[in-house]
Amino acid sequence: MKLRPLRDQVLVRRFESETTSSGGIVLPGKAEKTNRGEVVATGAGRIDNNSNLIELVVKVGDKVVFGGYHSDSNTIKIDGVEHVLMSESDILAVIEAE
Repeated sequence: MKLRPLRDQVLVRRFESETTSSGGIVLPGKAEKTNRGEVVATGAGRIDNNSNLIELVVKVGDKVVFGGYHSDSNTIKIDGVEHVLMSESDILAVIEAE
């Protein structure tokens, strides 16, 4: 399935969460859902009050941090991988390479 978000909507593939036991063993998928992911699709942008298109700041491939709460109605499984559909304003930061 392929989705094309509309307006200022962004489709983010949520990163898998991992926890580490007290002994240092990685336990994948045992933690709460992470609030980080990668942008996989974007809409064209939002329309301002003067009918001008304001392009999105984020682009496909950006790794982002987003607000912690998203309802299950915004969560979509595509090919078994969890994605979140959100407004660009829900994205708090872009993770940049060091």
